[in-house]
Amino acid sequence: MIALVLCRQASVRQSGRLTRSGYRVATDLSPFKKFVYQSSNGARSISSMLENTRNIGIIAHVDAGKTTTTERMLYYSGVTQRVGDVDSGNTVTDFLELERERGITIQSAAITFHWPLQQDCPPGTAPKTINLIDTPGHQDFRFEVDRCLPILDGAVCIIDSVKGVEAHTERVWASAQEFKVPRIVYCNKLDREGASFRKSVLEIGSRLKGWPLVCQIPWWEKEDFVGVIDIIDGVGYRWKTERQKTRYEPDELEELLSTSNQSLLAEIKVARQRLIEGLADFDEAVMDEFLAENENIPASLLKQAIRRSIQSGDGRVIPVFAGSSFRHIGVEPLMDAIADYLPNPAERPDAEVRVGSIKSELREALKGKGKNTVDANVSSVASVFKVFDHPKEGVISFVRVYHGTLTRNAPSFNTHMLIQERPMGILQISASKTEDIQELSVGQIGALRGLKKARTGDTLITMASGKTVPEHLRHIQIRPPEIPPPVAFLQVDPYGNVAAQQLEVALESASREDPSLRWSRNPKTDQFTIQGMGKLHLDVSLYNMRQKHKIDAEFGPIEVDYKECVTTMTSPQHAVFDRPVAGKSGKVTCTATLRPIEAGEQEDLMEAGLEKDGNIVQIDIPMEGEATALLVDVDEARQQLFNGAIAGLARGPRRASPIHGCQVHITLDTSRDALETPTGGHFSSAAKSAVQAALRDAFDKNQVGILEPIMLTHITCPEAAAGTVQHDITAGAGGHVLEVNDRSAESASDELIDISKIYAPPDPYDSITSLRGKKSTARMVEIVAKVPYKEMLNYDEHLRSKTAGRHSMTMSFDSFARVVGHREKDL
Repeated sequence: MIALVLCRQASVRQSGRLTRSGYRVATDLSPFKKFVYQSSNGARSISSMLENTRNIGIIAHVDAGKTTTTERMLYYSGVTQRVGDVDSGNTVTDFLELERERGITIQSAAITFHWPLQQDCPPGTAPKTINLIDTPGHQDFRFEVDRCLPILDGAVCIIDSVKGVEAHTERVWASAQEFKVPRIVYCNKLDREGASFRKSVLEIGSRLKGWPLVCQIPWWEKEDFVGVIDIIDGVGYRWKTERQKTRYEPDELEELLSTSNQSLLAEIKVARQRLIEGLADFDEAVMDEFLAENENIPASLLKQAIRRSIQSGDGRVIPVFAGSSFRHIGVEPLMDAIADYLPNPAERPDAEVRVGSIKSELREALKGKGKNTVDANVSSVASVFKVFDHPKEGVISFVRVYHGTLTRNAPSFNTHMLIQERPMGILQISASKTEDIQELSVGQIGALRGLKKARTGDTLITMASGKTVPEHLRHIQIRPPEIPPPVAFLQVDPYGNVAAQQLEVALESASREDPSLRWSRNPKTDQFTIQGMGKLHLDVSLYNMRQKHKIDAEFGPIEVDYKECVTTMTSPQHAVFDRPVAGKSGKVTCTATLRPIEAGEQEDLMEAGLEKDGNIVQIDIPMEGEATALLVDVDEARQQLFNGAIAGLARGPRRASPIHGCQVHITLDTSRDALETPTGGHFSSAAKSAVQAALRDAFDKNQVGILEPIMLTHITCPEAAAGTVQHDITAGAGGHVLEVNDRSAESASDELIDISKIYAPPDPYDSITSLRGKKSTARMVEIVAKVPYKEMLNYDEHLRSKTAGRHSMTMSFDSFARVVGHREKDL
């Protein structure tokens, strides 16, 4: 029955008519309204239709209230019976001890709930199934956010109404823009001192580069925030406690406000008119009604227009909602907005896939060369967007299905590891709660139990009737992860062999979950080096490993991950490797030359070589002489020479740091006496010897330099502290300030958005001088600078004493730069 419905559903999506905005609308959905799938615990029924699925992420700056909002959603949807609180440390999504201890989200949590509640659904309709990802806000976990964004069909961006649009908000917004994820914005914390809905709306226009559509306005009574008013339906919501919410229909609201708050009543009419005017620029149907001077445009038409206008994910239109999650105000209307405005998987474009360097859409890739239809033997294609060691279930792999239906226990081929694995079941997750399900259909999110090798970012293919994966699909990858280079590291000395083995298992598991965590083991000293994206990233990774594995080892301090480089081209170094490898004798001769990669030539060099860890290796195998034809498998030799060159670059001669920004040119000597019955080990050993000889020669001639990570740093602080910060950056840290910006919304200028034309309702204290008003006028300044990471490692604590904690600082890797002068001598 389920399979029949899914097939029928797919055919409906194909046969639907195209709307004016270009997406399909099913012409006949009536057969599905009767079909309801009963979950195993019988607690609630959910529709199996793709149209009723929402894959949603929550993105924001750290401490904007993402986890608090998520907890309220779980409570109102009936998943939890009590409200989790970040300050009390009893949240559902932040269920790691360190997350509760620090009050931040460290890893994305996937949650499934249903909304609206069954009793609130109109007759004949079912609740929407909402798969929600609560992502981290801290910059060190940017990789975690970027892995989750591509699998989302929509996102809620949360803004702290006191601080406005912060630097990291702009960064995650830009990532969502890159993946064309439709978004709505929720202005949180409107109950706080200094909160300003007006300032937040203006900053949404100026900093997020889109047109804000104010869909709700705050309901103020004097200076108290008591509720929100939906200006599309004209409905008011007022809260007394978490469960005591009063809904006022338009007539009731007008009657109430006409006696108590006439200015708010007038503002509702202005807000609706300005919403229609703004929406008319982006939607033809609203423009037609607007030009016809229709004063009573129906709410349903406006909602459809908003849904259409954000569907492409271009960010030109930004619906804005208001609330205070901590006080429960506005969360339920926000959940309604997710169901009403954000798209379902059927309305999103086909996933982008990559085979080698070639990009295409998934549907095209599944057809294969010369075929007009998708390969019928491909049962499903899914992307692993998170591997996680669950407290109860063990290691589970979160997946999003992009094609077909993934059934439990179906053998899955991993196109990155090139291996086949059979999962032990499929789970639906509500953070720490789990439920077994039979299958995941296209567009759905769930977790596979029991995969031993799958890593975050891998692609899984299942085939019908045990057939093998065709050659053109064996290397297909859905948006493979792009991992930035590490900037911090520490060294670990395990006490004995048992501890070393435990640490290796722990690191293998941790890097499966988080590929941005890298490690290596020195076979001679048994010392481990762990590399990560920053101090907090390494702190968290070590904490998790210690909690799970109780490793007996000495952990060194977290240090900056310096690299080494060659400063000029080295002289060619000839290496002969003529020793038995694994009991087999053989001989390989090759020559290596190293030179620094100049700015701007990276792409040209990539055409002739392979890139790995910031270096490009070019292999030349002259096909001359009988020895080449008889002895060399060229592809195997090329791969092994590449492996040897990379191994040779792993430890530089000056600090034993990795080599970076280097082009390696290896030429295999194919003359008669230079090659004798070589194995793969002979090729890699010869290349490694040649590269290391070139590095030693460069070191002897003082041609090896040191590179350090430079961070693009955004510091927002009170104007009074800005001078101190700039002095610290330039005089003390050897960095340079790129720009200093006034963070007040009115100061932002952008040729795309005319701030003066944006509608933003007045705040209650705009017309009176109050303590709250005075607090909100303290000018904040944003300083953008490029600074060596070494100087910024502990700068956050130093800055806290200067600003009394009223600052925020985010860093992202920018580039590696040569260390010179007195700073090089200090190293």
